[in-house]
Amino acid sequence: MRSRFSAFAVLDADYLLATWHPSTRPGTLELDPDQRWTRLDILGTTAGGLLDTTGTVEFRAHYVLDGRRESLHENSRFVREDGDWLYLDAIATPRGGLPRL
Repeated sequence: MRSRFSAFAVLDADYLLATWHPSTRPGTLELDPDQRWTRLDILGTTAGGLLDTTGTVEFRAHYVLDGRRESLHENSRFVREDGDWLYLDAIATPRGGLPRL
């Protein structure tokens, strides 16, 4: 999760696509250079341990856009395939909407 946040912060769309599960991965990803990601708070996790193949991460990602401080709150599902964790989808986005991609 932290590496994906960092990829959003440095506009690394290739990394984001590479760590996105093929069943839900978009064909392309265009990130908004005006959206500046500033902080990631991990609020909770389920599973995701050494022997697990699935897990979730609830987080709040903070960003600045158009001079306003905003945040994205999401509970993300991840799956492990061939030893790599891949982002599957969001189970819930309680507040904050989705990032401008």
